[in-house]
Order: sequence, then structure tokens, then C-alpha cells
Amino acid sequence: MSKKYSLNTATAVVIANMIGTGVFGSLGFQLLGIHDLASIIILWALGGVIALCGAFAYSELGAALPQSGGEYHFLSEIFHPSVGFLSGWVSAIIGFSAPIAMAAFLLGSYFSNVIPGYDARYIGAAVIVFITLVQSIDYRIGGGFQSVATGLKIVLILLFIICGFTLVNPQPVSFVPGHATVVSVFSGAFAASLVFVNFAYSGWNASSYIAGEIKTPTRNIPLSIIAGTLIVTVLYVLLNFIFLYVAPASEMTGVADVAFVPAKHIFGESGGRVISLIISMLLISTISSMIIAGPRVVQRMGQDFSVFNIVSHRNKHGIPVVAIWFQSVIALVILFTSSFVTILGYTTFVLTLFATLTVLGVIVLRLKQPKLARPYKTFGYPLTPLFFIAANVWFMYFWITYRNDKGIAEHVKPTMIGLGVVALGLVVYFVARYFSVEKVVGGDAHVVGGDAKPRK
Repeated sequence: MSKKYSLNTATAVVIANMIGTGVFGSLGFQLLGIHDLASIIILWALGGVIALCGAFAYSELGAALPQSGGEYHFLSEIFHPSVGFLSGWVSAIIGFSAPIAMAAFLLGSYFSNVIPGYDARYIGAAVIVFITLVQSIDYRIGGGFQSVATGLKIVLILLFIICGFTLVNPQPVSFVPGHATVVSVFSGAFAASLVFVNFAYSGWNASSYIAGEIKTPTRNIPLSIIAGTLIVTVLYVLLNFIFLYVAPASEMTGVADVAFVPAKHIFGESGGRVISLIISMLLISTISSMIIAGPRVVQRMGQDFSVFNIVSHRNKHGIPVVAIWFQSVIALVILFTSSFVTILGYTTFVLTLFATLTVLGVIVLRLKQPKLARPYKTFGYPLTPLFFIAANVWFMYFWITYRNDKGIAEHVKPTMIGLGVVALGLVVYFVARYFSVEKVVGGDAHVVGGDAKPRK
């Protein structure tokens, strides 16, 4: 029985983390502020380029520092344990739990299109519990489930795209860029929508969270991250093109379960309901991939801080079962207490912030440790990481300053909630460091979570 995830599973985790609520739930909100269709396609293509630039940087870090934990591990090594802890804290509380809740809610919404009368939240909750059970067993079962679910997701998306091109007459619209495209691309609405796209592409770094549990990580982490990001970029651009190609934009504007609209135009009312059911099934692999990746951050924090030692417990197969259930319980709480838009609002800014810090870390680490072995080096360095950083700073700025048609800065409050979670994490860090005991490593006392002597 394998004790490590294969390259196929690692790539499947990346793809499944990326393809989820973002692409199936954000176009409707983008159409509220962007009416030029060429701009929408440019939006998704640009999002893929930005994600790929980030993927190059994370691939270098994953190959050079091949331990589980993602940003928690990278930022702790590059900057300071407190920075890493804040990233891990965000991942543990909202970074994975909130997207799991979003995917589960959207899954329930699509399912409800087929069989009305069922509460979307209860359907989503049942799926979270089921997948948590599956991923709590062992690597072979959990990895196999993930690979199969992701493979089916890709096949079904390709079939949707092919049917869209062949089974329906296109809408009388143009995708040729014009003056309106230039105006739209440099508008605040475009920048704010790019945050939705950034959220849709988030997950390209997923295999870095399970780096210590991947076979030959110095080779397979870069391969899984870059291959997964390229595949998803192509699928995203084609899928959004098909959405706009077969269905009127007016019918999709402001709609959360947006794929249901083009599905009706391609397959008819009954066929659209079947496609909704299929899309809900596709989201299972998204939830599964995050239930694989997220708990590795929690488990690593439990190893580093003795006060959190309980969440580092593994079963006989090496699976961090306590961390998995801890994350799933938080996801269930968020599912029943928050709306789709609110969840998106308070996760997007802080996750983008830590991703930006991590990519900056590639530059910092090269300056601090120029002789560190780097089995993979960032393609296009330093231009690609600098482009990623600049793009993220740009749309973080527009995210918090953007005002809707009524003049309301609607993203400020949820962003403050997200930053509040970060601030609380700093308090938790100092408390955890104070109460965490020393670990003895190689005969020497090793202080956990910082360089100050902790309380005995």
C-alpha cells in the first residue's frame, strides 16, 4: 500500500482545487460590471497568465523546500515563523474551510435545480461529511477517489464545450476587441472582476500543501503545479467562451449557478437539469481536493506548536484524521452561517495577500540563500514573479476601493472581517508560542514557533 501520493494524484489535486465554485459561480457577478464580451474572455485569459506566473514561483519553492504546509512552511522559512503562522492560521480558519463551504453550497444549489425541495446547505453538508470519511482512510483510497473524480470532471467539461460548439446556434454577439474593450479592461469593474477570476484560479498551489506526502517531490511538485495550471487555464477560457456563445448575457447576469443557463440552451430544460446534476457531481472532486490539501497545514502547525499537538495526530496509515475533521467542522459552520458572496468577500483579499507574499519570497530567498539547491528555477525570473506581485497588488487595491453603481464600497466590510481573522491569528501565535514547550531535536533544544524561549 502506497504511503505517498503519485504525480497523477498531485496534479489531480491541483486541477480539482482550481476547477470549482469560481468558474461555475462567478461569471454572473462579472457581467454586473462588464458588458463587453471580449473583455470577459481577456479577463479569464489574463487570470490564467497571472496564475501561471505564480505557479512558476511556487514550483521553485516547492522543489527547494519540499515539506508539507504550503505558504505556512514557505513563509516561516523565508521571513519569520510569525508570518508563516498567520498564513497557516488563515488557511486553517477560512482559507480552505470557506471554499469547501462555498463549493458545497453551490453543489447543493445545482442539485436543487434537478430535484427541487431539498435545502442546498443540507445537501452540501452531507457531501462534506461523506468525503471527509473517504479521505480519512488511507492514501490509496483517498488518492484513487481524487484521481477518478478529477478525470471525470475534465471529461465532462470537455463534453460540455464540444456540445456548446456543435448543438446550438450561437448568440448574435461579437468577441472581437474594440474601443469598448480597451475602456473596459482599464476600468475598476474589470479590476474588481479580476479578483473573482483570481479566486477561480486559486488552487494552482495545492500540491505544495502536501509536498511531504508526494513521491519525488522535487520533480513532481513543479510538474503538478505547472501542468495543472496550464490545463485549467485552457478549460476556463473555453468554458466561459461557451457560456457567452450559447446563452444571452442578460439571463446570466447576477446568477450564482450560472452554468445552468447555458446548459438549458444547449440541452433544453430537461437536459439542463441533468447537466446541473452533473455539475454538482463535478464539485465533489473540488471539495475532496481541499479536504486533502488544507488539513496538512493544520497538521504541520500541530507538529510545530505543542499546544496544538492534538491536530497533528495521524492514523495507522499516516493520514492526519484529526486535522481533516477539524477543517470539515469549520466548513460546516461556515456553510450554515454565511452567504456565498460574504464568504467570497472575506477570503479573497487575505488569500491573495499571502499568495503575493509567498511569490515575493522567491526573490527574498534567492537573496538570502543563493547557494540553496533549486531543482527547478522560476521560468522568466524575475519578470514573472514581479508581474504576479504587481497584478495582485493592483486588484487588491481595486477590490477594497471599488464602488458599485450605488456608490457603495461593498467589499470593505468582508475584507475587514478577513483582516480581523489575521489580527486574531497574531494574538493566537504569541499565546501558542508562549505555552508551547521545547522539542529536543538531535540533542539540542529547539524552540517552537520563534526564537524566544517558551514557557516550560
